[in-house]
Amino acid sequence: MSGKTALVTGATGLLGRQVVRAFERNHWTVKGTGYSRADGLSILKVDLVNGEEVTAALDKVKPKVIIHCAANRFPDKCDKDPEGTRALNVEATRRLASLCASRGILLIYISTDYVFPGRPGDAPYEADAKPQPTNLYGQTKLDGEYVVIEEYQRAGKPGLGVVLRVPVLYGDAEMPAESAVNVLMDTVWKAQEQDAKIKMDDWALRYPTNDANVYATEDVGRVCYDISVKYLNSNDTSKLPHILQFSSETKCTKYEICQYFGEIMGLSIANIEPNAEGNDPNASVQRPYDCHLSTKALKDIGIDVSTQDFTGWWRWNVRAFRK
Repeated sequence: MSGKTALVTGATGLLGRQVVRAFERNHWTVKGTGYSRADGLSILKVDLVNGEEVTAALDKVKPKVIIHCAANRFPDKCDKDPEGTRALNVEATRRLASLCASRGILLIYISTDYVFPGRPGDAPYEADAKPQPTNLYGQTKLDGEYVVIEEYQRAGKPGLGVVLRVPVLYGDAEMPAESAVNVLMDTVWKAQEQDAKIKMDDWALRYPTNDANVYATEDVGRVCYDISVKYLNSNDTSKLPHILQFSSETKCTKYEICQYFGEIMGLSIANIEPNAEGNDPNASVQRPYDCHLSTKALKDIGIDVSTQDFTGWWRWNVRAFRK
């Protein structure tokens, strides 16, 4: 496989940084796109909503594969800015897919488990299960899936537009707020304050999945690389699946994650109260109960779906080794 060049959108974000590292470790030339944190060198400043800027980036980098990580991915923020969310998650994705399809570039679109309703008893969801998002974030990511597949079919290259759904991610964050998991470590520390009283969801099931590891290209970053190699080396990508899913098998609520963190750090979580009431029916953002993703489609094409041990990774990350 010649011309080993990859472009990663959202390369300054939690997942994007690790995808870049996964390709770099395998001796690829990698460029990223970003905006507020772009350095103009390895990370190009590109407004993905601006078609001319996206076209210029593709012409400059000439990638074989693009991993499209950029998105408005926080459900509450999506609900507060529906127009901006659709512009980035759907319309920018459509434009990127169209440009990539016309150039014969493999595009891996990062989607979410929130495309599913997550009703009790439904999970695990296979890749071909019927989506039914419960909030705007999930709907815009599902619409992004549709436009990727549509644009590649329109160009007569359906096998080069690939969707990869993933659950909530954790990993090497520059700031805890980058991850809905990492930020819970801050919550455990805040709970040490004498008068702290914190309610924490103990209803919705999560499957926290690591985006990478500093010693080995594992989990989502590694899977993105493995998928790229598999599809680029295929003689007929139309025979490969268009939708793939990756997830950890570790199941826990946000409250249970706080319990893990308390045990790892030797901190009390007595000031954190579990809330098992589920969604407030009057809340604008409704979250699914259990969106566990089946990884069968990845296994069927020979992609390793092993993941980091959640507690082990965090012990290593905070240097909390215990005998």
